[in-house]
Amino acid sequence: MRVLAVFIAVVSGLVLASVPASASATSLWQLTDLAAQRVAIADQVAAAKYGTPSPIDDPAREQQIYDSVSAQAPALGLDPADAVRFFRAQIEANKLVQRGWYARWDAHPSEVPTTRPDLSQIRPVIDGLNKGLLTELASTLPLRGSRACPARQLVAAGFADVVHRFDALHAQALAEATSATCLPR
Repeated sequence: MRVLAVFIAVVSGLVLASVPASASATSLWQLTDLAAQRVAIADQVAAAKYGTPSPIDDPAREQQIYDSVSAQAPALGLDPADAVRFFRAQIEANKLVQRGWYARWDAHPSEVPTTRPDLSQIRPVIDGLNKGLLTELASTLPLRGSRACPARQLVAAGFADVVHRFDALHAQALAEATSATCLPR
């Protein structure tokens, strides 16, 4: 098993080294990596909300994000409905991680974080990730509409899973987050 993990890491490193840093329309790496970063920050959101009246589902905050990306989409050459569909997947992925942590902490109270992150400091980070995601969504538009998109997205998500060393919960959330990458056919 360890040999396989090392092999995957080496191959991933070689492939990632060949991905251009400016990720053009030929690569979904930047978009997928940003989605993975957004999945990872869900841990902090869960720790901030757990044991407080703040619910996992926050329709007002979600609507703010949908309204914002919908308004910005046309200037980037994106269909507002497509942008909202993509960001809905990001938010559902984030909630998947939060629910996973809540279940874990409910079952194992000794593992509950001892410090509570401040959501007012986490949200600007999420907003920055959202801005990057929207920009990459636009720059990868030709690829996201191509027949090759599903295969390329699967590869990019696999690399992101290895690079970020995701456990099963985060890998499932990344699959959710990237489920709306390719344009519907």
